[in-house]
Amino acid sequence: MSVQPNESTAVAAAGTVSSMMGLVTTVKEKWDSSGGNEMLGRVSASIPQGTKDSLMNASNNLFNRQHLRSFTLFFGMGEERPFYVEKSPVLLTARLKHNVKFFYLNYMIVFAILFVLTMITSFTTMIGLVCLGGAWLYVIKASEGGTLSLGAIQISQKIATIGMSGLSVLVLFWLLSNIFWWTIGSGGFLCTVHGVLRDASMHQDEDDRVDMSGDLTLDESTENAAFLNPVEGSAIDKV
Repeated sequence: MSVQPNESTAVAAAGTVSSMMGLVTTVKEKWDSSGGNEMLGRVSASIPQGTKDSLMNASNNLFNRQHLRSFTLFFGMGEERPFYVEKSPVLLTARLKHNVKFFYLNYMIVFAILFVLTMITSFTTMIGLVCLGGAWLYVIKASEGGTLSLGAIQISQKIATIGMSGLSVLVLFWLLSNIFWWTIGSGGFLCTVHGVLRDASMHQDEDDRVDMSGDLTLDESTENAAFLNPVEGSAIDKV
């Protein structure tokens, strides 16, 4: 019974994912035993607390769950005209800026999905990752005694782990560079099309809201409404 190419690719991808999961667990154990966490702790302690707080706040704000828009909102389901071509350059620029700010987390997820799908459907990349995983397993097994023997050369487990990490970065850069650029191109095209055509002007963030002061007391003419012309002596002052 012959195996179809797409089936063999799926089997290779599943085997690679399983192998990589086991490899990650083993590498983590070796990293902990080699004092990697202690080294990271010393590096972290050398960073000023103010810098760490600023980075933490920026990270929390960037990946805030509240900034992730629902599938329905992203595609404007239920709206009368969620997508249309804006002919005015000024309005088109304003729309694009708003959509990038409003949907940026969704756009990041689009890039991530494209990257993962492209990676697991690339047979060459899967084979390369399997070989890299095998190299890691060899280094880990060969250095269980604390040293790695390369002929007459004895290398400590810590140096071998650091060297293998550097080599892994180069190999991953070589394996994933084409996938990275393809993801940037295709993801950028899809997100740009969405940002240009999606009319989400009715949806605003907290930062886009306009505060208005005064009492909403409608007179004979709506132009004299108190919320449009703040009441004198109002306790609300804008700084």
